[in-house]
Amino acid sequence: MSTTQADISQTGAATSLLRFATAGSVDDGKSTLVGRLLHDSKSVLADQLEAVEHASRRRGQDAPDLALLTDGLRAEREQGITIDVAYRYFATARRRFILADTPGHVQYTRNMVTGASTAELAVVLVDARNGVVEQTRRHAAVAALLRVPHVVLAVNKMDLVEYAEPVFARIAEEFTAYAASLGVKDVVAVPISALAGDNVVEPSGNMDWYGGPTLLEHLETVPVGSDPGVEPARFPVQYVIRPQSEEFHDYRGYAGQLASGVLRVGDPVTVLPSGHTSTVAAIDALGVSAELAWAPQSVTVRLTDDIDISRGDLIAAGPAATPTKDIEATVCHLNERPLNVGARVLLKHTTRTVRALVKEISYRIDIDTLEQRSGAEGLNVNDIGHVVLRTAEPLALDTYHDNRRTGSFILIDPADGTTLTAGMAGEAFDTIVSTTDASIEEDWV
Repeated sequence: MSTTQADISQTGAATSLLRFATAGSVDDGKSTLVGRLLHDSKSVLADQLEAVEHASRRRGQDAPDLALLTDGLRAEREQGITIDVAYRYFATARRRFILADTPGHVQYTRNMVTGASTAELAVVLVDARNGVVEQTRRHAAVAALLRVPHVVLAVNKMDLVEYAEPVFARIAEEFTAYAASLGVKDVVAVPISALAGDNVVEPSGNMDWYGGPTLLEHLETVPVGSDPGVEPARFPVQYVIRPQSEEFHDYRGYAGQLASGVLRVGDPVTVLPSGHTSTVAAIDALGVSAELAWAPQSVTVRLTDDIDISRGDLIAAGPAATPTKDIEATVCHLNERPLNVGARVLLKHTTRTVRALVKEISYRIDIDTLEQRSGAEGLNVNDIGHVVLRTAEPLALDTYHDNRRTGSFILIDPADGTTLTAGMAGEAFDTIVSTTDASIEEDWV
């Protein structure tokens, strides 16, 4: 354990929390899996279970339909599908969890981007009868794009293929190879039956050939987080505190949430984008002075120098990003209105919002083949592409590969405040994918 990890542990911050997202094609049994996970881990209240039993009886079902625990919208229940991102909070004796249950339909791929953007693990479901399909590859690509560090392949409905090991082995091999081509380094495959409860919380008696962990066991033991000491500190300023009272006449504090790394009293820091330097004079956490703060704590930082700092500025320790007005990023378009070259938008990065112009759409990524297709004038809903933006004011973005918090941003419609696009500074994937230039192909036709 590093010195930083020991310091944090001694201050009582070692509570384990895993944020994870689930994704799967339509009818892969994802909502049933989530319901089974909640039910068998004793995370369902009695009145919730009673309501599900009552709703199941009205539908003529003998056993409770556990999918109803997560499909909360009336349209979802009527169609038997998931439309919105459903967040569920539960805990076991070993860990706390925040689960984002995301939709499986192609037209709701943008909702997976929302649910997985803060996840440390993604559970991708596959129907054992169908194997890896187009939407499976799309979900794996989105997980890789968002740099989700851990992926679990849950091969569901093993009961419908007579718990056959060769079926599981074939699907696991195909998916693992595809994920590796995307740069995903940690993939664990688990054969399950959400309906019967096999290998979800309790080990299955029907698959003696499988010696790995159950899904819940893996969720409880997978490493989460990282050593904050190895990441450079990034502190976006949310609010400047100036009480101007007799008791705190000269108090000037900068309040916000530490996005990454560790800040200590005495650390030299740089204020971006201005570039002014200073030293951390004090850290206040919940009204108490502290010697250090670590992500994602919300604290107030005081500096030794009086510097012009306002909301949106970034206090950085360690290697700092160079502020720039020209941003190249991979984006996922979330809105029904296309994102076109020349569009004027607002760009929100951490606590800073600036005006921006879409200068170029370099290429659109074909999620099925991972080819980069250039020549696109715009991005439609669910499209993923690479863009060049020009901002009115300089921004200090890290690459998304280096820092998921300070390497991400959103584009906003300045007319009505609607979120248009989710952006990640830098290139899309760790691996190099083939490029197909649509305009060149047309010239040769």
